[in-house]
Amino acid sequence: MNVNRDILLFVALALAWGTSFAAIEVGLATLPPILFAAFRFDVAAALFVAAVVALGLEWRPRTRSDLALIAVGGGLVIGAHFALLFVGQSYVSSGVAAIILSLTPIVTPPLALALLPRERIRAPAAVGLLLGLAGVVVIATDGGALGGQAIGVALLFASAVVFALGAVLTARVSGTLPLISLQAWSMAIGAALLHGLSAVHPAESIAAVEWTTAALVALAYLAVVATGGGFLAYFVLLERIGATEISMVNYAVPVVAAVFGWAVLGESLTLATIVGFALIVLGFGLCKIGALWRTVAPVVGYGPHRPSTAAAGVVVKGNVYVTGTDRYAGPAQSAD
Repeated sequence: MNVNRDILLFVALALAWGTSFAAIEVGLATLPPILFAAFRFDVAAALFVAAVVALGLEWRPRTRSDLALIAVGGGLVIGAHFALLFVGQSYVSSGVAAIILSLTPIVTPPLALALLPRERIRAPAAVGLLLGLAGVVVIATDGGALGGQAIGVALLFASAVVFALGAVLTARVSGTLPLISLQAWSMAIGAALLHGLSAVHPAESIAAVEWTTAALVALAYLAVVATGGGFLAYFVLLERIGATEISMVNYAVPVVAAVFGWAVLGESLTLATIVGFALIVLGFGLCKIGALWRTVAPVVGYGPHRPSTAAAGVVVKGNVYVTGTDRYAGPAQSAD
């Protein structure tokens, strides 16, 4: 029953995030991209603030770590990331946008190598990075001339890098705020930053806003379903199945986005886009080859198992537990 629930949650998350690209496409028809992103997080921030109040959660930042997490979350993960995403998608289809964003797990390891102490990148991950970048180049040059498609792909690639940078910068920081309070702060600051960027952008103005029924529905869907519902599903799954398994949603989302874009918006995917996506997926597999093997091994009969050199311990997902006590004894040796 729990496995079925996890599968349903995973599918719901892929649907919520995959269809969000189509909702962005609908809103971009009448709304300036950066201002549209700002409106999305105005609504989302209000929802999360209401949740903080309703649940009686602590909301005041108490440490420098809290402030650092809020600054990175609001400035990079929300503000810069979504400004680049919404502007980038104004040049390409929703399916292409989702595919380029799926590069995020691939660009994270080199950023961690550069910024975090004692991090290292293995040869398969280096090859995976190159394959992922090759996939981006194939998509960007689809059609020959480097026109609007290439501009959109470049902006979306920058969006993926900014998001990965935000994740790396917060990887070693532990704050005191509850997760919902932290997200409420980040969304509010991110929305303010997006409004500021829109105000100084020469191609955007509040006078250019055209509120249609479709735009309002798209905004509500993005704020409530993709952000609120997606956030809840993601963190429930993260706790239940782990980071490696949940990271696979990055490759279910583009499939949902492509199918939904084709069925609802009449978009099409070229052969070059499909080839580029395949290269990105292969690159992800190489970057995560060790973690993926630890996930798959028990399914094919290679774990959990009792190591011959430690009869009193059991290895489960790379961790050693002492038999009869359920006591954690440390990480098992890994070959990845």
